[in-house]
Amino acid sequence: MLLHPGVIALVIGSGIVLLLILFASATGIRIINRWDIKSSSEEQLDLERKTYLISTLVQYTLLFEIISLFLFIYTADDMHNILAGAMCATGSFNANPYGFPALYVKVISLFISAAWIAVNYIDNKAQDYPLIRMKYKLLLFILPLVLSEYILEIMDFRGIDPNVITSCCGVLFSEGGIGIASSLASIPVVPMVIIFYSLFAIVIVSGISVIRSGSKFYTIFFALVSGIFFIVSIASVISFISLYFYQLPSHHCPFDMLQAEYYYTGYPLYFSLFMGSFFGMMTGIIELFKHIPSLSSVIRLIQRKWALIAVCSFALFVAITLIPIIFLPFSLRGY
Repeated sequence: MLLHPGVIALVIGSGIVLLLILFASATGIRIINRWDIKSSSEEQLDLERKTYLISTLVQYTLLFEIISLFLFIYTADDMHNILAGAMCATGSFNANPYGFPALYVKVISLFISAAWIAVNYIDNKAQDYPLIRMKYKLLLFILPLVLSEYILEIMDFRGIDPNVITSCCGVLFSEGGIGIASSLASIPVVPMVIIFYSLFAIVIVSGISVIRSGSKFYTIFFALVSGIFFIVSIASVISFISLYFYQLPSHHCPFDMLQAEYYYTGYPLYFSLFMGSFFGMMTGIIELFKHIPSLSSVIRLIQRKWALIAVCSFALFVAITLIPIIFLPFSLRGY
């Protein structure tokens, strides 16, 4: 499996990311311990010069880390063709004990990496760099995450054996099975539909309130419901949204939508959900920085911009889910 083009790209790319993060973390430790913006010492000037380079380097490195999640899923989906019993990426992830843990770590890494880029963006808006220690402490947290992700990736790819029959998505996401996936698949459709669209309405209204008023209450509330909506959306995709794409009442797999047969609809679907969830949650998280004098006026403008991005992303996500429901003949009324 290590000779697959996607695997080669992921392993080499993740290795480079790990080395660059390790290098940046070494400088980051110096900055955490020695940074003093009021000082004009030679050491401080050296740190200021280095932080421009390191910040830019880390920013592009973590951007690849974000993109690598979708490359990882695409590679897993592509490899199912050579695995006995696999129908999609589910079979590839389920081919050994490391597939799904690697996926979960990459999802967490996506959000943390995007958060670092966001904090770095805000920090560069102020002349005194008030968040510089915070962002390098966050980088030290990212380092073991990237390391564990790299190890899990290699163990996953090395552990895939084409001669071993793996479980397909029909087994893992069956309503009569056991485990979280089966539990989500067996959730009653009508209550899930009501919860999903009701929560979507709440997210949109609270997001618009943040854009218009910018009050602390609406901002924190919007961040909270954005995180909840992410979880509910994943559950809804498995529970009922996927059924409309496949036009089958018993097929709950969240990965088949990534295939050409379904016009790769899963990629814009999940990308818009991740975008909306991230910017929605970050809108509330950066409320913590408003007390910093050099950032107080900047934060408000950024919150409005990010809330708008989140609202538009969530709207796109729901619009994509409605396409098969509105335009395809399949219906769940009898189920």
